[in-house]
Amino acid sequence: MAIEQLDHSGVRDLQRDRVHFLLLNIGHYLDHLFTLVIATVAVTSLKVEWGMTYDQILPYAAPGFFAFGLFSLPAGWLADKWSREGMIAVFFVGIGIASIVTAMAQSPLQLGLALFIVGIFAAIYHPVGLAIVTERWKNTGMRIAVNGVWGNLGVGSAALITGYFIDHGGWRLAFIAPGLVSIGIGVIYAAVFWREISASGRVGARSSVAGSAAPSTPDYKALIRRITVIVFATTAVSSIIFQSTTFALPKVFDERLRGLASTATGVGQLAFTVFAVASIGQLIVGYYLDRVGPRIVFMTVAAVQMVFFAVMPGLIDGPALLCALIFMLAAFGQIPINDYMISRMAQGEFRARVYGVRYVVSFTALAATLPLIKFVYATWGFDTLFRILAVSAAVILAVVSQLPARMPQPNAQPATT
Repeated sequence: MAIEQLDHSGVRDLQRDRVHFLLLNIGHYLDHLFTLVIATVAVTSLKVEWGMTYDQILPYAAPGFFAFGLFSLPAGWLADKWSREGMIAVFFVGIGIASIVTAMAQSPLQLGLALFIVGIFAAIYHPVGLAIVTERWKNTGMRIAVNGVWGNLGVGSAALITGYFIDHGGWRLAFIAPGLVSIGIGVIYAAVFWREISASGRVGARSSVAGSAAPSTPDYKALIRRITVIVFATTAVSSIIFQSTTFALPKVFDERLRGLASTATGVGQLAFTVFAVASIGQLIVGYYLDRVGPRIVFMTVAAVQMVFFAVMPGLIDGPALLCALIFMLAAFGQIPINDYMISRMAQGEFRARVYGVRYVVSFTALAATLPLIKFVYATWGFDTLFRILAVSAAVILAVVSQLPARMPQPNAQPATT
């Protein structure tokens, strides 16, 4: 009887873990969907309804992305002090309400303020969700990759779903419908994990940062400093690449794939297809991160980006679509690498805060990229933007060549280069 009870308990725990991981993945999906709905709206609707051009709308989207980065650190701090599960519930409900409020905007200023609120709640997910994912389960590289695929599908679905609602109900519905879904999921999440939320706020043993248990030799400290600099430097530059491609791609397709798509839905379908297929890159990267380490993987994806960004200028229709698919495969594949490296160095009760710092850097760079897109597009067009991205990828390639061959292990000697 006791054995049967243990078996049933183990099955329930396994099912609960599966539900938890699924809901966290859905959260990542919604996080990216909400932040990029405006990208398709700016391309297809506001220029007609409010008489504004694409480059005139971009500055009003920037506050949301600044909030996306700025509030990551306090979100991580609050999650570590209160409850990570509680913060995820707040994320679902809060971002859903904020999205519905965005649909009520009657002017560009109101839109910018509403998107800022969306960004505040969007900032919760990455530091908190990744802290849960990397602490609760093994096979860190693959878990982060699978979670990242869901985020990528959210990126792609933003164009697809928004395009559909624009064609069949208007841009405001593109904010309202996902908002209602998110609120509903938030209520479910809070109900399922109320035990964790109402308890101490800390699930499991959360020890201090792994580095505190690691050897304190000068060589080891120098190695950790070098990896830390590489992580945050590549975080900033790769965020420029990610934002430029994901935010601008619907507009790029609108201009360059006229032979393949002529409606907002058509542009959204092509963008979704590229983003969905490119998500495979994260699974490939996640597999190899757990086996060969980040250095070789990081250098490979940076080199692929550099080559195909350089090839993109001047391409239209089929060749442009194929080139975009390849550089997005590498751009998406790059996403889990820095999160993997952080998970190997930062553990325990400070993990969400470390991820918070990482995403302050990341999303601040994301927000700063919007003025760059606006200036480059208005002055020279997208060809110049792709050349800038090729140079950015070359910078990443040079920086990550300084990574050690293997990541240092806690309580182990420094890895060799």
